Amino acid sequence: MTTTRAIPSLQPQHRPLAADDKSTADAVYRKVSLRLIPLLFICYIAAYLDRVNVGFAKLQMQGDLQFSEAVYGLGAGIFFLGYFLFEVPSNVILHRVGARRWIARIMITWGLLSAATMFVNSPTTFYVIRFLLGAAEAGFFPGMILYLTYWYPAARRSKATSLFLAAIPFAGILGGPISGWILQGMNGVHGWAGWQWLFVLQGLPTVALGVLVWRRLDDRVRDAKWLSTDERELIARDVAAEDAGKVEPKLLQVLGNGRVWLLALVYFAFTSGLYGISFWLPSIIKAIGVKGALDIGLLSAIPWTFGVVAMYLAARNADRHLEYRWHCAVAAVVGAIGLVLSVAFHGNAVYAMAGLTLATMGIMSTLPIFWGMPTGFLGGAAAAAGIAFINSFGNLSGFSAPYMIGLIKDATKSTDAGLHMLAALLVIGAVLVLFVRPARAAAKA
Repeated sequence: MTTTRAIPSLQPQHRPLAADDKSTADAVYRKVSLRLIPLLFICYIAAYLDRVNVGFAKLQMQGDLQFSEAVYGLGAGIFFLGYFLFEVPSNVILHRVGARRWIARIMITWGLLSAATMFVNSPTTFYVIRFLLGAAEAGFFPGMILYLTYWYPAARRSKATSLFLAAIPFAGILGGPISGWILQGMNGVHGWAGWQWLFVLQGLPTVALGVLVWRRLDDRVRDAKWLSTDERELIARDVAAEDAGKVEPKLLQVLGNGRVWLLALVYFAFTSGLYGISFWLPSIIKAIGVKGALDIGLLSAIPWTFGVVAMYLAARNADRHLEYRWHCAVAAVVGAIGLVLSVAFHGNAVYAMAGLTLATMGIMSTLPIFWGMPTGFLGGAAAAAGIAFINSFGNLSGFSAPYMIGLIKDATKSTDAGLHMLAALLVIGAVLVLFVRPARAAAKA
């Protein structure tokens, strides 16, 4: 009798990457981050500059157009009414048609509108262009937060989110000196004021970035030709394992969910501090005795520089411990203390700047940690709607905070009471966030 032996195949066998091999997984996610985060980071720098450069434009624009503090505050904030109205539908559309085409559309339209702000000549035109700019940009930020859930499981997402959100302080680090230089160096060139050049030179590059997004961004992991089959499968397994514990209720259920509303209130409190700093930092620095636009721009980079370091370290620590509520609460309280100190040392430029720096560090640290909570329990279209609703409601603070500070400054000739108001909101947010149930507890309920 003869027996046959199986002859080993000479063809390479497909062996999926082990999901529990930490070094292998680390390498895969590092590859993802190197591909995605730099592009998203640059796009968000452009987004944030186009949103808040009106704070630097104010240094010249207010005098040229004879705007009161309240008019400026309302115009700066009305952006967020358009943002609020179109945020949820925009993010739902992104989930359906894909991030590549929808983010490209958002960036091209808002870049053109931002550049068009140079033509503002009255309070009415200021309000209209800011409202349209908000409507155009609606969906960008929550779309990016949603997009990261396609590529990273929860244990890696806060760190990735912090790298993306580092664009906010970097926009301050780069945007402050650049904006100051444009205001000072381009004023009067070809008959245009420095603030007009500011909007053009920071708006049009966003259009080019929109084209780059169209060419470079992949909608989903399955579309990423730059990943191997095994790498795509590893990410898909990680994300699918997390999605299994998420809920996907209908839109009306999301909007009626008490936990979603609580998170929206918390985010409102945190972003009040963010936009208070973003829109008024140049004016606050000017108020403590700094005069030149370029000097104001250079000094405004200091708080943002420390903010980006604090944000990254806090998010990394939150991911390590998979704990987000207390990290958020402590960071918000630190931000509130910094604002109070900046007011207490109003007469001393060095100490006041130290207070503003501490405030920026605390406020910035709340943001990437916060987004670990809603993305931890909402999945699919529910995540698109829930993230957009939380972000849009929270960003109403971008309307209310600048407007209220403007009214307070008109009445008191000082921003001190306005900064105290922001500090109080941060403390309220710190208390409320402790009532948010962790994702695991919610899943068992």
